[in-house]
Order: sequence, then C-alpha cells, then structure tokens
Amino acid sequence: MAYFILKTFILGPLLRLIFRPWVRGVGNVPSSGAAILASNHLSFSDSIFLPLQCPRPVVFLAKSEYFTGRGLKGWLVKTFFIATGQLPIDRSGGKASEAALNTGLGVLEQGQLLGIYPEGTRSPDGRLYRGRTGIARMVLEAKVPVIPVAMIDTEKVQPIGTRLPRVRRVGIVYGKPLDFSRFDGMEGDRIVLRAVTDEIMYELKKISGQEYVDQYASTVKEKRALPTR
Repeated sequence: MAYFILKTFILGPLLRLIFRPWVRGVGNVPSSGAAILASNHLSFSDSIFLPLQCPRPVVFLAKSEYFTGRGLKGWLVKTFFIATGQLPIDRSGGKASEAALNTGLGVLEQGQLLGIYPEGTRSPDGRLYRGRTGIARMVLEAKVPVIPVAMIDTEKVQPIGTRLPRVRRVGIVYGKPLDFSRFDGMEGDRIVLRAVTDEIMYELKKISGQEYVDQYASTVKEKRALPTR
C-alpha cells in the first residue's frame, strides 16, 4: 500500500514533473511472474527512479547501510526503502553472500520482480564494470528470465559525493529478456556462471552505450582510495 501511494500520488508524479524521465522497451517487462531486472548502477538515485517508473513493483536487495543511517537524511532513506519493499543485505561476503542469495531466491519464489546491480556497487566514473557472478547463480537456480536495464544520465542527477540532487533529465531502457535455460543444472560450474554474467553485462553495454571495463568497480575504488606517495 505504501509503495502504491508513493508511486501513484507522491514521488512518482513529482519525479515525472521535475526530471521528466523517458522510458524505452517497457514492453519487455513481463506483466506477471518472476524475473530479474539486472541494472547498471550510476547513482544512488537509480534505486529511486527504477522502482517508481517500472510498471510492476520491484524488490531490490539493498546494502544494509541504507537502513541504518542517522539524521534526517538517514531516516528519509530508511523510510523510502522500507515503504517500497526493499530488503537489506550484508555485502561483506562469505556467509553473508549466501544469505543474500537465499533472500533473492525467496523473492523470486513469490513471483516478484527482483532488482539487482550486477556490478555490486556504483560505477566510480560512469563506465560499466565487470559483473559479480552471484546474479548468475540466482538466475540458474530460480530458472527465471533476466531483463537488462540501463539507467541513463542518473549520475548527472546525483554525482558521487553530492548531497542534493540536480535537475537533469534521465532515461530508463529495458532490454529484451535473456533466457539461460540452456544452462539448467549447471549453477555449480564457475565457468558457466562467468559466461552467464558476462552475457548479461554485454547486453547492458549494448543498451546503455557505456564503455566497458573488465575489472570490478570495487577494486578500482579501493585503488583510488589508496594514499599516493
């Protein structure tokens, strides 16, 4: 109910009025049944524009820090994520990764749309980075289609490090569904998981027009954070 009210009467109309988002390929989103929306990740605002502009509710696996922020901003973010049905996950790896996988599978078992950022973190410079194979495991275990989604120009609305959004027009492009049923029963094969993930990232590159970098975004961020001598 909170999601419906926010999308229909409050944030949805407000975003359309201010940012005038354009959408292509919305017919590629299935009208019912479970599916994964695999999106590039340019800005925090991706997690606002995508669920509010999608024709169906989308459940995102969001990093747990979004639910523990302090002050007015922290409260607003937490309230939005809870109201729109987003689920907190621990991204520290190991058992936490397995728990996140199981959480995502639970969403798909309920026939819902699950939103995932395969890069695992926001792009540090607007380029598209190597995908994490967790999405491939989820796709093969749940046996659901993947719809690649390209967020366009959202990094211009809220560049990394800025607090207040800027008024810029943004876009959302839904690619054609990807079917990986040819790999049924092979979710334990690391080579298959990498192949599935790379195919998803290739489709994202095509519809987003981003330059692709064959490195993990998190690795690039860590290197940039190191002190220079």
